[in-house]
Amino acid sequence: MTDAHHSAADSESGESVEPTVDPSDPSNAGAVADELEAAFEDRRRAEAAVVDEGAETVELVADAYDRALTLLDRYEGRATGTGDFGAFVEFERKFAELVEDVEDDAPAADAFDAANDLLDRRRLSEKHFDAARDALAPAADVAALLAERDAARERHRNATRDAEQCLSNVDDRLSELRRLERLGEADLDAPVDRLRDPVRAYSDAVEAAFETYKRDASAREVLSFVETAAGYPLVDYDTPPADVREYVDSADVGGEPIPDLLEYADYSNSKLSHFVSDPAELKARVAVNRTYLSRLDGGPLTVSWPPPSADALRCLVPELVSVVSRFAPEDVVARCRELRYLPESDDYERLRTAAEARESLTDAERSRIQRGEVSASLDAFSTVRDRLRTTLDRCGYDSEAPLDVPPSA
Repeated sequence: MTDAHHSAADSESGESVEPTVDPSDPSNAGAVADELEAAFEDRRRAEAAVVDEGAETVELVADAYDRALTLLDRYEGRATGTGDFGAFVEFERKFAELVEDVEDDAPAADAFDAANDLLDRRRLSEKHFDAARDALAPAADVAALLAERDAARERHRNATRDAEQCLSNVDDRLSELRRLERLGEADLDAPVDRLRDPVRAYSDAVEAAFETYKRDASAREVLSFVETAAGYPLVDYDTPPADVREYVDSADVGGEPIPDLLEYADYSNSKLSHFVSDPAELKARVAVNRTYLSRLDGGPLTVSWPPPSADALRCLVPELVSVVSRFAPEDVVARCRELRYLPESDDYERLRTAAEARESLTDAERSRIQRGEVSASLDAFSTVRDRLRTTLDRCGYDSEAPLDVPPSA
């Protein structure tokens, strides 16, 4: 049984589902959908409870209840016994005014009247304050409707967020399963050398050419080239840091190769002063960018192995030719041009898939494919994916489902 089947089986068996599940695990998709449905229903009940009493009225009662508790807490120590008579009078007046502000037909209006009656006496003690708090219990229940609604909304938001994350993770798992299924159908005996030989010949040649270029050309020229190459969408160079780019453009030492600049950056200031007029500036501009300059190589100019799809290679080769021709010998550029013919072969995708299968499929993955587990997992995750998508559409926080009817209606 697949992970996705286990999740679905647990849900159907009636076992309790934790209110919070790990949405990063696609195997929890069933439980995540359960939680979203439960959160939607919880919010539906909480919203309806407020609407039934009247949202504005509930908010007014909740505000009055909070103010009543504040008054009780603030004056209990001052208005009891033989304490501050001024505080006693002030408390009696403020509490009576608060009660008068509560509409007679508001829910729990009687609770405010009862509390006021308990406090309307010549002398107050702590027991009267405690009794008033107890009398306000019905108002506390009304005020709690807002807290319950807010909590239900928060749970619903979190459940929706988790479901969206889980859906994304399920989609990733499905993509991987489809990839395995596709590779499982590959012809492992296919002559992939028809692709590998020209791709690797070009990639090796362009890496060697760039290494020579970086070693011999000025830092100014190399960084100018890299900056230009970074402007090509499919050539994965990072734009040179502005500070080192400006430095090599303006300083005389920018006419020397990058390896020499890196070596200079290790010199002491006294030794470096024999090579540059401002040793501190070279260290500030070059040393801090050592990692970038050291790692600069021809990697972004190579073609990956296994190679990209036919359409991707068709788009990539013209850009590479345009970039590589700026520094590499003609024989390297010619090898690059030859790659444009590869995707025109009817066998390209078949050979590419075979190459990918050889390179990336592990023994364990091959065994899963042979036992039919990949196909079974693909079916199971497709099913839970459909359920999760449907649940999000029906019960998501921003869905258009009405909150005054059950989600199944």
